[in-house]
Amino acid sequence: MKLKRIMIAAPKSGSGKTTITCALLKALKDSGESVVSYKCGPDYIDPMFHQKVIGIPSKNLDTFFTGAEETKRLFLKNRTENEFAVLEGVMGLYDGLGGILEEGSSYHLAKVTKTPVILVIDAKGMGRSIISLIAGFLAYDKEHLIKGVIFNRMSKPYYQTIKSLVEEELKICVLGYFPEQKQLHIDNRHLGLRMPDELENIQTKLQMASLELQKTISLKLLMQIAENAENLECSASKSWERKSLYEENPVIAVARDEAFCFYYEDNLLLLQDFGAKIEYFSPLHDTKLPEECDGLLLGGGYPELYAKKLSENQTMQKAIKKEMDNGIPVVAECGGFMYLHSMLMDKENHSYPMVGTLAASCYDTGKLVRFGYIEIEEKQSDFLPEGERIKGHEFHYFDSEDNGNDCIAVKPVTGKSYPCIISDKNIWMGFPHLYYPSNPNFAKSFVKKANEFKKRKRK
Repeated sequence: MKLKRIMIAAPKSGSGKTTITCALLKALKDSGESVVSYKCGPDYIDPMFHQKVIGIPSKNLDTFFTGAEETKRLFLKNRTENEFAVLEGVMGLYDGLGGILEEGSSYHLAKVTKTPVILVIDAKGMGRSIISLIAGFLAYDKEHLIKGVIFNRMSKPYYQTIKSLVEEELKICVLGYFPEQKQLHIDNRHLGLRMPDELENIQTKLQMASLELQKTISLKLLMQIAENAENLECSASKSWERKSLYEENPVIAVARDEAFCFYYEDNLLLLQDFGAKIEYFSPLHDTKLPEECDGLLLGGGYPELYAKKLSENQTMQKAIKKEMDNGIPVVAECGGFMYLHSMLMDKENHSYPMVGTLAASCYDTGKLVRFGYIEIEEKQSDFLPEGERIKGHEFHYFDSEDNGNDCIAVKPVTGKSYPCIISDKNIWMGFPHLYYPSNPNFAKSFVKKANEFKKRKRK
C-alpha cells in the first residue's frame, strides 16, 4: 500500500512532540487531508485527545505488544491510499523496553512500518550543540529513517542563523521551527495529557498552535517526505479475525464516561470481530445497565476524581453487583477494578463506598506503585489456554488490600515476577491494562463466556 505517513519523534520526553503533533494534525485536517493518527506505546490519553478534540481516528501501535508483522497489519487495517497517517513517538526515539532494547521504541515502530521520521529538537538553551545532537541521532539511524528536523522553542533570528549550518553540515532537511508558546501549555497528569474535557479553551489553543505551525514550518516539505514513504505490505489477516457465528451476538456492556475512558481501540474491535455487540453505559450518570447485557467491561480511567458521585449512584452499583452475583462475565482493569472494591479512599483520605464485589479497600499511596510492560499467565486456565500469556501495562498510584493471586505477571526485561489478578471462570479483575491483540484468545474467551451467559439467562 502506498500510504502517506510520517512519525513525529524526539530525543527525549518533554521535547514538544505532542504539541507539534496536535498542531500538525489540526493543520492537515483543516487543509482537507483525510488524516489519521497513531500513538506509539501504551498511552491511552493521546489517542483519546486526538479523537475527542481534533476529531480524527486514532489508536495505539506497540511492537512489544504485537511484534513486527502483527503491528504492521494493525497499522494498515482499514487504511486507504488517500489518507495521511501521522505517528506520534514515545519518549526518546531509540528508547524501548527497559530503556535499553529496540523493541517497543518509536524507532522500532518506524522501522517496522517503514515510516519517515521527523525529529523534534527542543532547542531552548542550545547553540551550535544542536548540530552534534542531530549528528549523533543520524549516526545511530541504521535504517536512514530520519528525513527532517523541526526546532522547538527557538527564536526566528537564531533559526535563520542555524538552519543553513545544519543543512550544510548534516545534509538533513530542516522543516522549520516552533517558537516558545507558554500560553499553549497543556498540563500533565500521570501517564499523559490531562483529560480533554478538563482543558479550558483547548480548541482555541489548538487553533493558535496550528496557525503558528503553518507560519513557521513548511507543510510542503513535510508532505513531500510523507509522500515519499515506501510501499508497505503485510501478510494476510490471521484466521482468528473471522467473526464467530453466534445465533445472536452477545452484548458486552462497556463503561464509558468521564471516570472510565481508558480503552485500546483494537481491544474493542477484536471483541466485535469475535461476535460481540458493544453497548456503552455510564456508571456516573446511568441508573441501569443496557437492557441486553451478557458481559461487563470496566476499563481504566480516573474513578478517584469522581468517587463521591460514583458512590452516590447506588442504583448502578446494585445493578452491577446483582449481575455479578448472577455470574455475568466481567473484565475490570485498573479504574474498573478500583470501582468493584468495597471502599475507595481518595488523596484527602475521604472514603467512598463502591460496588462491593471485592471485600477490600483501594487507596492512594502518594507514589507510583507499579509501572511498565508485563506478560501475564494464569495459574489456572480461565480466560487463556493453559501456558499462554497476554501482554499488558501498569501505571497506577493507587493500590489495593487485595491485588489477587490468580495470575503471575512477568517483567519482560528483568524477568522479575509477582502475583496479580483475581480471576475465576467468569471474572478477571486487577490493575494491569491488557492489550487483547497480543493474545486474541483472551477476547475470544470473553465473548464465548458472554454468549454462554446469554444462553443461561434464557433457560
